[in-house]
Amino acid sequence: MRFALDDQIAAQPDMVANALTADPPRLDGGRPIIFTGIGTSLHAARIAAAWAWHVSGGRSRAVAVDAHDLALRFPIAAEDQVVVISHRGYKRYPRAVLGKARAAGATTIAVVGTDAPDQQADVVARTCPDETAGTFTVSYLSSLAVLGGMVAGLEGPYRERFAAALRTVPQALKATLAEPAPVRAAEGCAAGEPLLLVGFDLDAITAAEAALKIKEGARLWAEAMSTEFSLHGTPAAFRAGMNVISITPGTDDQGRTNTLRALLAELGATVWTSGEDDEELRFAPVDPLMRPFTSIVPLQRLTAELARLRGTDPDTLHGGVEPWLSAMTGLEL
Repeated sequence: MRFALDDQIAAQPDMVANALTADPPRLDGGRPIIFTGIGTSLHAARIAAAWAWHVSGGRSRAVAVDAHDLALRFPIAAEDQVVVISHRGYKRYPRAVLGKARAAGATTIAVVGTDAPDQQADVVARTCPDETAGTFTVSYLSSLAVLGGMVAGLEGPYRERFAAALRTVPQALKATLAEPAPVRAAEGCAAGEPLLLVGFDLDAITAAEAALKIKEGARLWAEAMSTEFSLHGTPAAFRAGMNVISITPGTDDQGRTNTLRALLAELGATVWTSGEDDEELRFAPVDPLMRPFTSIVPLQRLTAELARLRGTDPDTLHGGVEPWLSAMTGLEL
């Protein structure tokens, strides 16, 4: 069975290339930058904040804040730049953040899909059309492309390197999609719960995004955390028969990924590796700062394979099935 999810994953190189051609909004590296969103959009916000920190050499210490928290708890000042990411542009708390930021006199930027309604922001940056699958993929990478263009405008020692690396992404995505589908890993993980995903640095955010996709598309409970976090306290829950997807780091983590993998093997867990070398879930080599684009793709494809094996529908997220139909129909997002 082929899903709309498969088509959306396949569309990502062209959609990202298109998003990279747009003229992105400008950020002022001398003023605070707050990136915000919910769910997948929050993961994009976390990537963008990390990029800003890296590209500027620490001069721009951007933050990523959950839109619910930002709307209700965190103060916003007039000197702030607030970047709200929301693919469809209608959710309650991202819109509330825009209102709060405007009232504070802050600069507001909305990063939304091309089909989203008008946004009450100073600048609106459009990403891609509405997804045809309920398990979002292409809108995540398109948002990253727009956010990457914004970050590339910041002054800093790594600006040129980042901008050049960004231009390599569409081809790297094509190369990643040319890899075999992760069928064997899906067969190994399909029947077991929970599934743990771990990564270092930006890969930890990729792991969190992948865990959300797997829950949405395959109805399999997945949890994500950083490699180092998973070595503290969490081993008490490691056990024989559990499945772990470990993303091989693109930079030196002082051997902590290998330490974790050895511990898991000793405790009888099955470790599936994902990385740029000869690994079960392979993605094309890129500059480490560009890994959020490529490292997520085999995990998106894993979600589709898990859905086929488990008989779930990643396109409708339970669709008309009760009790989810009644429960979700009454839920305001």
